[in-house]
Amino acid sequence: MDTSKWKSVAVDIDTYKIVTAMGAKGFRRPGAMIAKLVDSELKIIAKKTSKSVEKLKAELLAQGEKKLNGK
Repeated sequence: MDTSKWKSVAVDIDTYKIVTAMGAKGFRRPGAMIAKLVDSELKIIAKKTSKSVEKLKAELLAQGEKKLNGK
């Protein structure tokens, strides 16, 4: 697996069951369902902070990149 492109995360079993069931209703795999949930939350946070979704996403990606690199 290309670790520069994919990461795995651990979630509790109840959360996994819920995400799987939610995804089944929309014909999504758990990874795609998580991506959809993140996208929805980005829109909510952007609205609350009066930022564009693109700007907020860029900021969060930069913060995440620092964490990924141990900074």
